[in-house]
Amino acid sequence: MSVQTKPLKVGVIGLGVGQAHVEAYDRHPQVNIFALCDLAEEKRAWALESYPEAGFTSSAEEILTDPRIDVVSICSYDDIHYEQIMLALEHNKHVFVEKPLCLKSEHARDIRRALDEKPHLKISSNLILRKCPRFIALREKILAGDFGELFCIEGDYNYGRLWKVTEGWRGQLEFYSIVLGGGVHIIDLFLWLTGSRVKEVTAYGNQIASRGTQFRYPDLVSAILQFENGMTGKLTVNYGCMQPHFHNLMIYGTGATYVNDLEYGRLYTSRDPLQPFTKMTQPYPGVHKGDLLDDFIAAIGEDREPQITKTDIFDAISICLAIEKSINHGPVAVDYI
Repeated sequence: MSVQTKPLKVGVIGLGVGQAHVEAYDRHPQVNIFALCDLAEEKRAWALESYPEAGFTSSAEEILTDPRIDVVSICSYDDIHYEQIMLALEHNKHVFVEKPLCLKSEHARDIRRALDEKPHLKISSNLILRKCPRFIALREKILAGDFGELFCIEGDYNYGRLWKVTEGWRGQLEFYSIVLGGGVHIIDLFLWLTGSRVKEVTAYGNQIASRGTQFRYPDLVSAILQFENGMTGKLTVNYGCMQPHFHNLMIYGTGATYVNDLEYGRLYTSRDPLQPFTKMTQPYPGVHKGDLLDDFIAAIGEDREPQITKTDIFDAISICLAIEKSINHGPVAVDYI
């Protein structure tokens, strides 16, 4: 195992959510924030004031091709992740990309091939729910056998921010997927908690909440999942819900049931209505959008897989792509990339 001794030079593309990346890198002793990129003038002002020693550019290509830069965080619009990842890998850079990895299966396969050709390069993605303290504690209980055998898992990505597609940049893209852009968090959570992959999906969608706006794609998608181990699942991605952002989660096992609430999670171990449930009071969501970056930098230095591995990324996007296809084509077997 090699250990990184020389500080890594990092470039961050996109200073919306990318600001959280910059702040996380800034706290890391083995990172030099070398270059920042955004198209907006107000982001330029923020970068020059907050990180005057870092170079600023409005050209992502400058960062992606600069031989001095070791690592890039790609926090740009979803539809350009693919080309930016490919350019970064071509120029031998480690990549931390905001979800989704990309929007098409053929693009995902291209990225996989490029990574296979350069196995020394690391890639990870910001599937941040794995850092939620309550979900970490929940997974520990599952691994300890407290749930017995799992037979059903349900999750809702209740976004509660419809305006981001009806007024923001998401609705202006040629294609935007709420499953790839939001539901991927719940899909990854399913895989991480259960340890089982999905083999088939059946999905439906509608565009009732955003009808008559600039947005042209489903703002609500529901999918039934069949897992390889026989377990079933249900995913709903709901951008139009009239409630604040929330990750609903229910897990059913032969020994316990879990229901997530804002204040605490409820863990049931009896069917008797007189028996109290156990409160899981660990923080939720309790995460910062840059919380996975310390591990990513460590993975580069130690030449190991990061917490969110290549397999994790490609498994999750394979399922999301199958859900997207199923909306128009009925049941679809997951074709893992």
